[in-house]
Amino acid sequence: MHPTIPGFTYRRVPVADDVTLNVAVGGSGSPVMLLHGFPQTHLMWRHVAVELAAHHTVICPDLRGYGASDKPAEDAEAAEAGGAGGAGGVGGVTYAKRTMAADAVALARALGHDRFALAGHDRGALVAIRAALDHPEVITHLASLDVLPTLDTWDVMHGTGAAVGFHLYLMAQPPGLPERMIGASADAFFGHFLDIWTRDPQAIPADIRAAYLAASRASVPSIVADYRASAGIDVVHDQADRDAGNRLRMPVTVLQQDWGTALGFDAAARWRAWAPDLRHSTVSCGHFMAEEAPEDVVRAVRDLLTR
Repeated sequence: MHPTIPGFTYRRVPVADDVTLNVAVGGSGSPVMLLHGFPQTHLMWRHVAVELAAHHTVICPDLRGYGASDKPAEDAEAAEAGGAGGAGGVGGVTYAKRTMAADAVALARALGHDRFALAGHDRGALVAIRAALDHPEVITHLASLDVLPTLDTWDVMHGTGAAVGFHLYLMAQPPGLPERMIGASADAFFGHFLDIWTRDPQAIPADIRAAYLAASRASVPSIVADYRASAGIDVVHDQADRDAGNRLRMPVTVLQQDWGTALGFDAAARWRAWAPDLRHSTVSCGHFMAEEAPEDVVRAVRDLLTR
């Protein structure tokens, strides 16, 4: 039996011509959508979602290309042109954060919500940021967990310190090699991140870990395509917004793990450049804070929604 979020109902919702998302919905009240990160599914929100559902309608989809959602083939021509192998290319449009953000807006509308709050972790946070930039009339509040905007991520990656992001460079390569390498040892690859990014191993119990690994194993091409887009078209979109002075207009909350001086850059300052109405704080846990420190995440989201 596959794990589920207790008390939530599951459905499949079409959001584009070729994409239907798997989504868990629970609670009632003003809508909040929660977008998961890598290498996870909507299940990463299981603790947070149940708490928020006491006062909100909580929507937890698997992103396109992940979990039980559809996994359309990457736009091969654009993918070949973009990423690390194509200077000036734009990468695949299929997994551009702009495309995935449009999925989130379409999902909310299909469920009857024209405006909603949005929280994302890791990859889901990048989708959430893009949704907030592209659809400011729709996204009322934004929470980002443990990630920088795409453009800033690449800006701060340099020297030997960039070794922690080796997967970003691997999956930025043109189609073929990264998919073969990862697919040849998928459980070891995805399990590596579940291990090294978690301070409390008990936060991801055996059944949840098994679900993450099974979902990721079945999604290698689409996961790589998601990352490849972040080395191509997502950078183009972020740069256009930076050049135009576009900013996040809604209240924004950012939670980041507490690296102390080892972080090597001022994350709050980078976020302030995008978000004038910002609350930035650190959490003493690993990367998977919604699972390791759900009380902190719930408190931060509830505070955000009062602003």
